[in-house]
Amino acid sequence: MRQWLEGLETRKGLDHLTDASRRLVLASYGLLVAMMVYRGAIVSTDGNPLVPLVAFVLPLVLFLPSILVRRARGHAWLAFVSLLYFSQGVMVATLPGQGLRGSAEALVSLALFTGCMGYARFRSRQLQAG
Repeated sequence: MRQWLEGLETRKGLDHLTDASRRLVLASYGLLVAMMVYRGAIVSTDGNPLVPLVAFVLPLVLFLPSILVRRARGHAWLAFVSLLYFSQGVMVATLPGQGLRGSAEALVSLALFTGCMGYARFRSRQLQAG
């Protein structure tokens, strides 16, 4: 895997790979936040209806400064958090009538994981080289 990534870096260039992974992070992050807002809005509780919304969205919003400032370490941590949303999506996909929504959540969070890990790697190597 390492050899394949190094070959990819040589062929495409770190600048191109960093930009491509950043675009993937931004697109999947925005889509996952939108999905969690929707999910938090439809989950009903007896108490305050904002509690599920905050519970689903807050972990993602906490990483917004790292994304905006383009911190490689923040992207790496966001990748690990995205795995929680992946497992949640897989669990939701097993519920009757929720297969499409759960599968979409799992795929979007997997895209976020991939983009974040790629960005963390390529940005770190970019900073080391220059």
